[in-house]
Amino acid sequence: MNLASYNGDVVAWANQQAWLIRNKKFDLLDLENIAEEIEDVSKSEQRELAHRMAVLLQHLLKWQYQPERQGTSWQLTIKEQRERITRRLKKMPSLKTCLQDDEWWADAWSDAKTDAEKETHIAFDQFPQQCPWTAEQILEQTWFPDDNVN
Repeated sequence: MNLASYNGDVVAWANQQAWLIRNKKFDLLDLENIAEEIEDVSKSEQRELAHRMAVLLQHLLKWQYQPERQGTSWQLTIKEQRERITRRLKKMPSLKTCLQDDEWWADAWSDAKTDAEKETHIAFDQFPQQCPWTAEQILEQTWFPDDNVN
């Protein structure tokens, strides 16, 4: 059997690895790269969750720091991101560990501040160094941050 290279055509390689598994040809499997691909799926899901959280946090920052610009568009984005995050956490409960990971939060918060700075023209360092809200507040459908910024 002519085996596809992982470093060549990864789609052909993946299809071939699936065929080998289904046909119980375990001795021909590329186990190291299969393990790496499985780990990448987990990392991809964590990145997707972090991206959605950053978008949500960005809009919550905008909501708090620019109360005069609050509108339906921001509300809808906040609602949509909360719903998508909640659905993702229900489908993949192991992702909830991200919500206890300080490094994960720091990355999501930094991304949110960077994007909020671009859209609001408020300097990055004018936003709190760390997220001032709890995960419960952030994901609560009816919660919005206070408009009073010091």
